Amino acid sequence: MRRFPTGSLGVLQGSRVLFSDYADGGVMWTGSGNRESRHIVTFKEPFRDLPVVTVSISMWDTDHENNARVDLTAENISPSGFHLVFKTWSDTRIARLRADWIAFGSVKDEDDWDIL
Repeated sequence: MRRFPTGSLGVLQGSRVLFSDYADGGVMWTGSGNRESRHIVTFKEPFRDLPVVTVSISMWDTDHENNARVDLTAENISPSGFHLVFKTWSDTRIARLRADWIAFGSVKDEDDWDIL
């Protein structure tokens, strides 16, 4: 279990369309083999320490003739943001994808003191 050192817990959430490759013939729709889409998410307000981040697919549009191979992760998590990374491989064809995320962790409380 991860314990936070303060009583103040902050929660941020967001949503992002990672790509829409059907419309413009992009590599997720027309390509094959290993493919990756990487996006930097910057928090509006930084956390005190490393937050816990979870990501999920909230919309996807895939080709029905091939297997849908999906790897969606949060990488390089820091107090100020993370990388939202989508990967696919082989003959999977994905027209578009939207991912949602939520981050929670300790935040500075108004009663915290800065000791110099």
